[in-house]
Amino acid sequence: MWKPYLEMIALHCPNALNILDRFHIVAKMNKAIDEVRAEESRRMVRDGYEPVLKKSRWCLLKRPENLTDKQRLRMRDLLQYNLRTVRAWLLKEEFQQLWDYISPDWAGKFLDQWCTQVMRSRIEPMKKFARTVRAHRELILNYFRARKQFSSGVVEGLNNKAKVTMRKSYGFRTFRATEIALYHALGNLPEPSSTHTFS
Repeated sequence: MWKPYLEMIALHCPNALNILDRFHIVAKMNKAIDEVRAEESRRMVRDGYEPVLKKSRWCLLKRPENLTDKQRLRMRDLLQYNLRTVRAWLLKEEFQQLWDYISPDWAGKFLDQWCTQVMRSRIEPMKKFARTVRAHRELILNYFRARKQFSSGVVEGLNNKAKVTMRKSYGFRTFRATEIALYHALGNLPEPSSTHTFS
């Protein structure tokens, strides 16, 4: 999280619990996996190897239970190779165990052990992710301190809806017009009846 934001929250809401939830952490992890895959895929093509990582992006980013039958077969084939991408994917899958913990203490121990393992992996995007996790350790553990009851999913959805509405309202001449559009989109207010009839 942005440091000035955290400082302002601490100043104005000293009892607030800042939480980094699954959504942001998994998104960061997926970005690291994708970087590893893309770099290794380019290297394999450059060195003249068979492009085994071609069309494997979504196989690596999806949860195993969400894979289609075709993706499952593709994943089974990929796991036969000793690739950095496969090792990164295995680390990602091991990281998913974090969400099974209830106690912040045990979750913290798992996080520390996992980060140590990743730092030894010599896979730079994963190491970068592990450094980020270490830097935000307490904010991640706040998710467990709050008994996993809070998620930023609702806020993310609201922000996305506001961005889409403002993009649609591009060209409005006044802020008031944009503001009204936001009220209608976010508040689900009734639209005014049309002044024209169409036959």
